[in-house]
Amino acid sequence: MRPVLGAHREGKLQDGGFGRRRLFCAVWLAGLFLVLGQPGAAEPARKVILDTDPGTDDAMAILLALNSPELDVQAITVVAGNVLLEQGTENALKVVSLAERCDVPVAAGARRPLAQRLTTAEIWHGANGLGNVEVEPPKCEVDPRFGPDLIIELVHRQPGEITLVPVGPLTNIALAVLKDPSIVALVKEVVLMGGSVSGGNVTPAAEFNIYNDPEAAQIVFAAGWRVTMVGLDVTNRTLFRREHLAELARTQGRQNDFAVGVLTHLVSLSEEHGFGGASMHDPLAVGVTIDRTLVSTQAMRVEVETRGERTRGETVANRQLIVERRSLRGDRYVVTEIERVEPNAEVCIGVEAERFIRLFLSRLRGK
Repeated sequence: MRPVLGAHREGKLQDGGFGRRRLFCAVWLAGLFLVLGQPGAAEPARKVILDTDPGTDDAMAILLALNSPELDVQAITVVAGNVLLEQGTENALKVVSLAERCDVPVAAGARRPLAQRLTTAEIWHGANGLGNVEVEPPKCEVDPRFGPDLIIELVHRQPGEITLVPVGPLTNIALAVLKDPSIVALVKEVVLMGGSVSGGNVTPAAEFNIYNDPEAAQIVFAAGWRVTMVGLDVTNRTLFRREHLAELARTQGRQNDFAVGVLTHLVSLSEEHGFGGASMHDPLAVGVTIDRTLVSTQAMRVEVETRGERTRGETVANRQLIVERRSLRGDRYVVTEIERVEPNAEVCIGVEAERFIRLFLSRLRGK
């Protein structure tokens, strides 16, 4: 019996050694996960400043941003555009109050464009800018700082971390650059809603935000930072339709119900003018900030037309990234050089529209 007992003891010793090795490996792997992070772990929320002119679709963009864990909204700055500055500031405060996010500063900025008269668009946004939906007075208070100054302050406080998301005329962003050009190197990225490379909406050539302040837009595109242009090329293909509205209306909540009211106004107005649904202009820019895979882009050199009688405000895109240089020879010009130019923007040219709509609905449904 001794050989059997000896074999049994040897087996126990071997099993015990194997168990200790398994325990050691488990502890080692656990430590490795703590150091490197588990596969698929969520990235830190992206810090953003939302610059806006609320505005119906702006209000939806604000709600999407505030309800998305991928974004850390550092501030909301307001610019005149869809409505006058005072109305837009009040609307921003109402939306932030509705979301119970008084921790997010709301600061008023420019009340007029750099070099022309302001154009407002109450015909699309309603007399109050919120689709004529009644909203209780805001509980949040306006930040006393001037919007462009707040942008400068926050960018310097967190260099390399702030993404600017302007979804209105670019006046506030341009003023910040003019006052402190050093912010260009400190901003992580600019994701803007504006422009088009396939025709405008306020004129045949120009999109509303760019048209409202072409000089400001040219400053922003020429600044030298990373720009993603979410223009009409993709927003006009991202339609919130009647069936989406019915789906959102099946759930309730203060933000949910407000969104239903605003989107009912937008969908009805869009259908009245022959469109298949309401273009999700500003919310899509926020969506791209959340998930870049919602769109496909092409690197282009974008310049803003500031002088044309019929083309003022057009975003003129050089897709091939080359220009021909000419020299005067007698009574004619001769092309003497073909020069390559650097792109200054990633222009959105394709969009997974329905996937974005699902994202939007998931963030607002029942809130």
